[in-house]
Amino acid sequence: MAVNWAERVSAFSRSPSRFLSGTTAEAFLAELLRELRDDKASYSVKVLLLSPICDYPTMLCPSDSVGEETALELMSVFSQCPAKYVQFRCHLLLALTSVLLCTSCVSSRSRASQDFLDLLLQVAQDTSDLQGDGALRSLRATACDCLRELEACSPGLLTQHLELLGGLRQREVSRLHQAYAGLHTLVLRNAVYQLTQEAEAGAEHLKALLGGNTTVAWEADQDSGLMKNKDSAHLYSLILGPMGTVPTLQTGPDCKELRSVLSSLLEESYLLTPLCQASLLHRLTELVAMVPGVPPAVFRAQLLRLLGTSEVCLLHATLLMKCAFTDSLFSAEDEAFILKRLVVLSQHPLLSPPEKLFYMNCILQFPENRPISCSDGDETLPVLLTPRLASALVPTIFNDSATMLARLNLLSLVYLEEGEEGEGEEGGGLAYLFEHLNSLLHILEHGGSREIVVTFFRAAFLFLFYFCHLERFANSLMEKLCTLYFCHTHLAPHLINLANQIQDKLPESNWAVGLLKALQRVITEAPLAQISLQDLSQHLKMLARVAEEGEIPQQSSLSFLSSVITSSHTSLCLSGNWRLGNSLLGICRRLLDHPSLDSLLIPLADILQHLTCNYGDMDIQDHARLYYTLLTTLSREKLVNVLAQGLTEGGRQVKKRTLSCIMAESEGLTSALTIHQTEKAIFRLVEGKSEVREETQADKECDLNLNETESCHKAALTTYRAQFDDPSFASDVTLNYQLAYIENADSHFDQLFSIRLHFTRTDDHYEELSDISVPCLFRERQLPAVRLRLKPRRPYPTTLQASAIFTTQDGLSWLTVLPDIHVSFQQAFMPPPTPLTWGRGSKLSLFEGLWDEILTESKEKDMADSSSSLFCCQLKEDALFALVEKHFLPFLISDLSDKEEFKVLLFLPPQSHVLLKIRLEEDVVHFNIATDNWQLLPHISSYLLTITSSQEDVHS
Repeated sequence: MAVNWAERVSAFSRSPSRFLSGTTAEAFLAELLRELRDDKASYSVKVLLLSPICDYPTMLCPSDSVGEETALELMSVFSQCPAKYVQFRCHLLLALTSVLLCTSCVSSRSRASQDFLDLLLQVAQDTSDLQGDGALRSLRATACDCLRELEACSPGLLTQHLELLGGLRQREVSRLHQAYAGLHTLVLRNAVYQLTQEAEAGAEHLKALLGGNTTVAWEADQDSGLMKNKDSAHLYSLILGPMGTVPTLQTGPDCKELRSVLSSLLEESYLLTPLCQASLLHRLTELVAMVPGVPPAVFRAQLLRLLGTSEVCLLHATLLMKCAFTDSLFSAEDEAFILKRLVVLSQHPLLSPPEKLFYMNCILQFPENRPISCSDGDETLPVLLTPRLASALVPTIFNDSATMLARLNLLSLVYLEEGEEGEGEEGGGLAYLFEHLNSLLHILEHGGSREIVVTFFRAAFLFLFYFCHLERFANSLMEKLCTLYFCHTHLAPHLINLANQIQDKLPESNWAVGLLKALQRVITEAPLAQISLQDLSQHLKMLARVAEEGEIPQQSSLSFLSSVITSSHTSLCLSGNWRLGNSLLGICRRLLDHPSLDSLLIPLADILQHLTCNYGDMDIQDHARLYYTLLTTLSREKLVNVLAQGLTEGGRQVKKRTLSCIMAESEGLTSALTIHQTEKAIFRLVEGKSEVREETQADKECDLNLNETESCHKAALTTYRAQFDDPSFASDVTLNYQLAYIENADSHFDQLFSIRLHFTRTDDHYEELSDISVPCLFRERQLPAVRLRLKPRRPYPTTLQASAIFTTQDGLSWLTVLPDIHVSFQQAFMPPPTPLTWGRGSKLSLFEGLWDEILTESKEKDMADSSSSLFCCQLKEDALFALVEKHFLPFLISDLSDKEEFKVLLFLPPQSHVLLKIRLEEDVVHFNIATDNWQLLPHISSYLLTITSSQEDVHS
């Protein structure tokens, strides 16, 4: 039986661990190698077989010995493969490189790695492809890539072949010259670095190295061509800047051979792509930095084109060169020119935002010829960046967020230095930045997007980070933030995060405490009657953060909490809202550790006692009772010791974590106070039976004239409009569900109590849903019913995310995530809200009146919401009858026995109607559609397509 290798390789790539659970890595590798040796297998399949070895070499070759054997097998396959299969041979070289590098065979100089190195050098020297069409040239290119990868991972591996590589570079006349140049430069740089690690190395060793006499070059280390310092197994950039050092090779002024090689490489650099040029210049810069005998002026001829380049990578290489050589290569005029060019490029309209951000970062990290400070990692500005020059980079509200923040950071540094000279506070530059911050705040006040919210608070942090010491601006911003919060309480998490970050980054500043105190005043002085439950939730989060500050008096917070829990306006205790109750307790937990607890004792105890006796959630009552007991029975010293458990790391974040686990030394009590997260869903909501009203005798009678006249239709429509426009009319969509266990659920959850279901919308098609309480759920009892009342804004399909908090028999609280609830389009279908006295005759008149009105409006108004359409399908008569009876019976206006035409009237709250005239003409069913909301047409068509397709399958 033939193996479908495409499917097997795809399965392995999707999830290697899952694939290998059904077999072993050794067995799978053996299969791959056996198929690679099979002459009957096609080479396209063999290329596919190499991908697991290339992508997951350590998984398939877990040891060096397995890697060695695999490499020998692959080299055997390479030697037997005909030369014409170039693509396969290229993939073989890549697979061999991956295996040998990832199994450390190269670093240990194993026999397979040396054979492979000889093979690569042999392929690299084979120029027989020059006489052909160039198709075989890709094999040499791959060999160069593999050699470069080997040298990069094991520096010094190719040192003894340096003269060979230099000769190959000079002789190559095809596009592969670029690959040889990059390889030669990397090996040369690593070889010189290796010489710097030898104590006795000097000019004669360098000369011998370039001349191919490796015996002289490495006389200090005869046994290995690899670097002895294993910490240098991977060499990164050696450029440490003007204040740092690089290892040097003292050769004296006699470096003619090296200068000749450098000149040759620099002259050829024009032939390379910009990216390869940048890489070459970077390596040569490192090389010259290591050999003081070669003056940096060797690069002078390249500067003319590099200073005016538009390539990002080349400008970066130029800055690295400046970092290494400073004023020994770049004059003061060069420095000023580069800085001005960076400023221009940072605002160039034709450049992309990432490029402009890069140039701004280059300004912040600008390598000066004579830096004033030697800051390590901190952003500093070059002396030449004056406020006048930087004024071109002032932020505007039209910048994208990243650019705006980068410009604000840069200009803040500029004006901070100006302020240190006494000009910043009154100067126009700083005032402009503050006005820019105000502009962002105004946008936020009028309903800015989430991106604007994040951008504003990041900008506010940057401004405060630099100018928090300027009271005029800092206090003004504090006032504006308080005003913003009063109108937009949902920003509470952002304000809390801002205060946290300011405290962490500026521990000596009291601005964050001042902000929290001001926000406390805003909350506690607000009229309670104007606070909604959503606002209250945010206020409690904010007061919990305020309670963490020992410097802030808490009497006003306690007075506010007392008013909230006793007020008839909020009815908080009666509602039993667990989340709000837990937020209340969160404030109380923090106040138990407040330095001024003695003065807060009586009002805090009153609040906890009131919650214990009156709150409508048992879990909140239990926790409040515990806190009340701790507060009233423990001395101040003991309470402090209890709360101090686990605070070994210090800082606010640990404090937050441990306060929710009072008496952490008692494992049982800590567990009881914690809401645990289930590993998987325990139960779900399954759709229950919908309530379908049976047809009554009144429906069969006609209380209006059945002459089907236009006046009857208008009379029915007028009466219906009056009913429809009644403000007391409820247009909720009611969905019936049952709470049911998921199969294979943990037996620990066989009895659940006090279940609180919480629903989260994924869009705004419906209003927010209130939480639903279910008393209990037992595995062996009848499933409890759950009724969801949805208030549509638009009757479109939607998905609800659901979670639940419940208590198990042992008293622990749990949080579980339920499977998503999908509300389909047809679940919003309802009969029209007609008067109760109406029978079928009245509804028929209403149908015709609505039909005529919709068709008239759709023809007369260009921008009308009304529209009509036609949907056709092939159904037999009995299939059509079954479809109408199954899907449209509750909404059927005409008699079911009248098979000539079925009339269906659907009401979709809040104010939409869909009318259907269904008629069978020969073997085609016509669904004539009329609706007063044209945006429903795609959903209607999709629904009709679904139900007619399923009906065809049933009757086929």
